[in-house]
Amino acid sequence: MQLDWSVIPQNFVFFMGGLMWTLIVSVVSISLGFLGGLLIGMARISNNKAIYYPATAYVEAFRGTPLLIQIFLIFFGLPSLGIQFDPLTAGILALSLNSAAYQAEIFRGGVQSISKGQMEAARAMGLTNNQALAYVIIPQALRNALPAYTNEFITMIKDSSLVMIIGVYELTMRGKIVIAETFQPFVVYIFIAVVYFVLTYTTSRILRQVERKTAIPGMMGVD
Repeated sequence: MQLDWSVIPQNFVFFMGGLMWTLIVSVVSISLGFLGGLLIGMARISNNKAIYYPATAYVEAFRGTPLLIQIFLIFFGLPSLGIQFDPLTAGILALSLNSAAYQAEIFRGGVQSISKGQMEAARAMGLTNNQALAYVIIPQALRNALPAYTNEFITMIKDSSLVMIIGVYELTMRGKIVIAETFQPFVVYIFIAVVYFVLTYTTSRILRQVERKTAIPGMMGVD
């Protein structure tokens, strides 16, 4: 079959509409996952067993099962219990819950990278335990964890393509529609791959600049 590259400019506006939804799904899921990750991460470093064990079970459950199955459970499974979401909401919910589990571990690792002396020094200055966490430990933990957050954000952008399976009209789904009309799978999938690459590369470069500006002097990896 002859490759027809004209299908790209002919459907460019249609593709860009899908790109908009890809960005919406990715940004909302990453943001909700970040908030959820902070809460679950705090629970993961808690000495209260009633908080620690449920948070640990949550992290293990979402990290130990395929994201696609989680999407199916929320979109196809929950209606059996009387809970129903539209495809976009179900997709964002599944991605957010999954990302929260991974971001909780990133946050926990960031907190544990801070020496105990930092907490002791903060307490010696008269701060309560919560104040020391909020003003001393967590800000440094987030700065230390930024490279890992960058990887998670890039992964989430790519994983957002999975929501096409439940009917969200994001970039990959629109590519599938164009292929059905033009019979040009190679051309369309190459174009979609390039778009995802540009998205992830740009995100990586931007966050790398943020890493350099917020890096703690003397820490490993600081230029």
